[in-house]
Amino acid sequence: MRRQLAKDESGQMLLMTGLILMFALLTMSLNTVKTASLGEPYDAHEDAVLDTSAEALSIWQPLLENRTIALYDAGNNETTSAEAAAQSAADDLMRHGEARGVEIILSDITVTGNGTTRTITASAGIADSHARLQVTLEATVDFS
Repeated sequence: MRRQLAKDESGQMLLMTGLILMFALLTMSLNTVKTASLGEPYDAHEDAVLDTSAEALSIWQPLLENRTIALYDAGNNETTSAEAAAQSAADDLMRHGEARGVEIILSDITVTGNGTTRTITASAGIADSHARLQVTLEATVDFS
């Protein structure tokens, strides 16, 4: 005995509606996963700020000595030489940080002293997407 199958298409339409709904849900879930993974989690081994601050602290004194003396030898007075050297060093450190993916901003640059000695201080803010650090940079230049 053979059974007769119905000739209507209502079952096929129900199946197609279910498939479309399933594909729509799958697409939404994939987009959600892609969006959720846009921000990378904090990496505890990421220490670019610490490395950059150590470099800035170690190069500040010799960098300012060399630039200040070169500007002084070019005919500027002591204070003007120290201020120009500090500003050019601030610009160079900012570019150095950009190349490394770290932001370095020097603020409160002051030049003090009289006679043949000048002390240059600056507050350096060093930051990336993971951390921020503020250090004080100080250099003493003797023109004698």
